[in-house]
Amino acid sequence: MIIVKPQFVRHEDGKPIFSVDIHPKGGRVATGGQGGQGGRIVIWNMNPILNEADENDENVPKQLCQMDNHLACVNVVRWSCQGHLLASGGDDKLVMIWKLTGEGSSTVFGSGGKVNVETWKCTQTLNSHNGDVLDLAWAPHDGWLASASVDNTVIIWNTQKFPEKVAVLKGHTGMVKGVTWDPVGKYIASQSDDKSLRVWRTADWQQQEVVTESFEDCSATTHVLRLSWSPDGQYLVSAHAMNGGGPTAQIIERDGWKQDKDFVGHRKAVTCVRFNSNILKKITPGSPKTQQYCCCAMGSRDRSVSVWLTSLKRPLVVIKDLFDDSVLDISWSSNGLHVMACSWDGTVACIMFDKNSIGITLSESEKDSLYERMYGKSLQRNLMNSSFVGSQIIENPELLSAMDELNDNNKQKEEDRITIDIPKVVPQIQLESPKPGNVLAPVNQQVETRLPSGKRRITPMCLKPVPSTPTNSLEVPTVQNNTSFSSSSPSKSKIVVVKDDTQLSTISSRATTPVQAIAASSAVQQVQRTQLAMARPPGAQITQLTCCEVPGDQPIIQFVNVLDPQKMPPGQTVTKLNGVMKIQITNACVTTPKGKLARIEMFKTVDDKSPMWETYLGSQIKCVSSSRKYVVACCEDFSVNIYKVNSGARALPPLLIEDTAAAVCQSDTDKCLVLTKTGLLHMWKIDTQTSLLNRVSLRNLLTNKASVSGCSISSTNMPIVTLSDGRAYTYNLDLQTWIALSNPLDPISRSGGILARSVAPTLPLASLQRQMPVVASNDSLPHSVKLSFLECQVASSIVLQSSGEFKHWLLATVNHLLEKGPEVRIRHILDDLLGPTHQSGRTTTSNFIVGLSKKTLLKEVLDVIKTKLPWQRLYKEYAEQFALTSF
Repeated sequence: MIIVKPQFVRHEDGKPIFSVDIHPKGGRVATGGQGGQGGRIVIWNMNPILNEADENDENVPKQLCQMDNHLACVNVVRWSCQGHLLASGGDDKLVMIWKLTGEGSSTVFGSGGKVNVETWKCTQTLNSHNGDVLDLAWAPHDGWLASASVDNTVIIWNTQKFPEKVAVLKGHTGMVKGVTWDPVGKYIASQSDDKSLRVWRTADWQQQEVVTESFEDCSATTHVLRLSWSPDGQYLVSAHAMNGGGPTAQIIERDGWKQDKDFVGHRKAVTCVRFNSNILKKITPGSPKTQQYCCCAMGSRDRSVSVWLTSLKRPLVVIKDLFDDSVLDISWSSNGLHVMACSWDGTVACIMFDKNSIGITLSESEKDSLYERMYGKSLQRNLMNSSFVGSQIIENPELLSAMDELNDNNKQKEEDRITIDIPKVVPQIQLESPKPGNVLAPVNQQVETRLPSGKRRITPMCLKPVPSTPTNSLEVPTVQNNTSFSSSSPSKSKIVVVKDDTQLSTISSRATTPVQAIAASSAVQQVQRTQLAMARPPGAQITQLTCCEVPGDQPIIQFVNVLDPQKMPPGQTVTKLNGVMKIQITNACVTTPKGKLARIEMFKTVDDKSPMWETYLGSQIKCVSSSRKYVVACCEDFSVNIYKVNSGARALPPLLIEDTAAAVCQSDTDKCLVLTKTGLLHMWKIDTQTSLLNRVSLRNLLTNKASVSGCSISSTNMPIVTLSDGRAYTYNLDLQTWIALSNPLDPISRSGGILARSVAPTLPLASLQRQMPVVASNDSLPHSVKLSFLECQVASSIVLQSSGEFKHWLLATVNHLLEKGPEVRIRHILDDLLGPTHQSGRTTTSNFIVGLSKKTLLKEVLDVIKTKLPWQRLYKEYAEQFALTSF
């Protein structure tokens, strides 16, 4: 290990350096802090820092560029993951985006002749914050940029359409001093002076978890709170936590957001944490297996820097008194061997490791394999953000010889095809004699009748046995030289059509007994269904829910309104965004002798003109869905076509369903849900090529003339269907049945609808209950009516795994029971949260419900009970048991 403090890396007059970030390619490092009259950003050459010879060589530039555009102190600088852009944020409330230009060197204004070797220009200025910007973070795919500010918010910017905002995360009640992305892309975390750390979902930008217990004793003494997420996504490490009165860095596990570990050792508050972006490995002595782990560095107000490995209980190294003031920022190089830190004293330090001390980095393929095992999908960001253009020059002599041979073979085949003679007569084919009565042939006669509505009906031909002939042979028609193999004018049918003027209504008039009447009515319905099936092209205009092929179902005469497919008129291009990419669908774009083709094009960015890839389909596209990994296109010919986003290759062969798709959607876990126009659901897991749902019918949900208004996949990977009358259902794969989540028509739900308005409408369950009627409370109803509603809300929150709503409705239920009773229900809740009094072994998932700790919930419930004097004995009983389980 080597420690270097380059003296040339300084801002004017030794002013503080608040941020440092090493370029992903390792050749540059950016610093941000105070300058002459405002903020200053400096881009330095990394080689003189790492190499003493380059430092002493006057021909090697040390400072590459200086930018003084910020009007006040620069608090943070961050390179994008690909290294094309640099983002900065300062006390002037601005976020600036910088880009390297090809204008060559330039003179630094007001520097007395100092020259910029590189020219970096501010291409975007983002000014939506109302306070100082303290931290920035680029999303793993570079599509989003998060900025944290003292205005208590985090803004998510669309990097492809600056200054467009994707979301504004509001929830903190204090200055937000740190933000970091989950490397898997599912979450973003922020830490604030309000003594909380919040985890947000990127799917809907709502809160997933709020951590406060570790920060209750913390004071707002740090300028920044820079937290970090491990590269494997398993651990989130916070800044400035407290444990037992001492400063720590809290470790929060992704599994259940558990907080039972922390980094201990610094004497003052931890200000910044930064994980090495690589996953490391070491070969265990005496074992063929390799040990995989992560590495993180952290800085503190005690002027020291420590480096930790997740495979060790103690730090790998602790460098005390490295600076004369507080450490403010830390950055790792992309190779994982160099770490830089900056301080309020205006200096930076570089710590250089070797592979023997820190470990060997996993290759990209090894990391993808690890992500596949942990999350069921790989993070192929390089493939997702770059298109492949192959060389058109043949460089291999063997390939050239093979292509010449292939061309010769194709030429010979073409000559053989031209000179082939077509025989005048095809000889008779002798077949084995069939058994008498086993050969079925159609009757060359059909009966035409008229329905009461005046429509024609052709009775389908029946098959009848044909007696065996003496020759026991079948003749093949003669083929003449002038006969073509395909013709647009088929030969005339020899089937004779016999008209029957008797209308079908007479069938029921001849029925003289109830049994005959029922049989006649069934015959009429059967004829009508037969005519419907024959008169219309398959699936072209089907609006009737036909589930008669599903075991146990009977056909029903009922019209079903389902979602209309996306409007994709022939000849017009429809654009659909997929993150930073875009998809273009064009129906009937190419005309062939057999029909018109549809085209799918995938573009790397929204502004690209040439696609990464394109593919064609032989049928009109009705519905399209896209995720980070797959594009799903449902066509008019009932096929479901699935392609990989990064290459355009087929992930599966075309899947065939029974009717035209009305809606299609995907989840982050590679699940695809398709709803047909006949009201049947299909659901597959694409990566494992397995079926989760097969022809599940919606017909029992479509009552009271309701129609389907929405179809989606929940965060728990269950299908959710919403109806026009406000009802919402999810299909439970384990129970194999529908579960009601919202029913405004139910009297119990109507009586408690006003209570549903007390929850944020963006939460999972509340968003499904938007049409719940607001009815004034009726005191004349029994108290158990309200209790029934509350318990339904609790159960529905568990189904949707909505932790925030579960906690809200659980506490509402407890308050209602404390006021109205009965005691047995309160004891049931307390016993469930308390669990067994004595338990051996490690903590299991049974101690958590919807991701929340049962012990924490029990403590909050007991805090509510102890304020109610009539329940003091109950409180004392369970408080003593809770104290026993806490040891």
